[in-house]
Amino acid sequence: MAERSEIECWLTDMDGVLVHENDAIPGASELLAGWEAEGIPYLVLTNNSIFTARDLSARLRSSGLNVPEDRIWTSALATAAFLQQQVPGGSAFVIGEAGILTALHDAGFVMTETNPDFVVVGETRTYSFEAITKAIRLINRGARFIITNPDATGPSVEGPLPATGAVAALITKATGREPYVVGKPNPMMFRSALNKIGAHSKRTGMIGDRMDTDVVAGIEAGLHTVLVLTGISDQAEIERYPFRPDEIVNSVADLLPSGPSEG
Repeated sequence: MAERSEIECWLTDMDGVLVHENDAIPGASELLAGWEAEGIPYLVLTNNSIFTARDLSARLRSSGLNVPEDRIWTSALATAAFLQQQVPGGSAFVIGEAGILTALHDAGFVMTETNPDFVVVGETRTYSFEAITKAIRLINRGARFIITNPDATGPSVEGPLPATGAVAALITKATGREPYVVGKPNPMMFRSALNKIGAHSKRTGMIGDRMDTDVVAGIEAGLHTVLVLTGISDQAEIERYPFRPDEIVNSVADLLPSGPSEG
């Protein structure tokens, strides 16, 4: 496994690593600027499939982070890339919002309710019982069941919201079919990101804040893994798992050239 000094490309999670809610995490802006100045290939990854890369670039800009949209890789984009490989020019019935709909459209897919190749479920704030019923019937007729990410809940000001994984569980219960999950912790999310920037796993690092998605997928994809403690993980959370990242740091500020030495 490469040492940090040997890393030539970086993948980094977004929420909990670069931003917390709408605020940039100290050191994030400097880290991104350093990669840009040195011409280091990188991508910002997120399991969120609601927004397009352009939307997320604008959101990050409002938080003080300059991330061009071509440096953002979402579970929606990874799903579209995967399905394009599976059935070029195929068709899909989609439950989701602009992120997944735009990604599939740009990949040449036709959206249809008539005998689609795939039923694709992504994140949405307006799950429709009618749409879920339609998805169940199409899967029972032979459509392949794909979800962008496995997260069971998502955050809101009022508290947790049911997310993709929860809706997928409902559909699985009704059909007896398990979905194929493209987003983290499937290492395919990282491999498709590596392909996008022409990177090799042996010389690429992954920065994340979750042991159960970022770190395990990074390990399985053969990346140098860095866990930051600015998201949901603390020492007690780390101890729950039988694997460990290559590095544990307080925040991305520790990855700056002037930060603490690697360990």
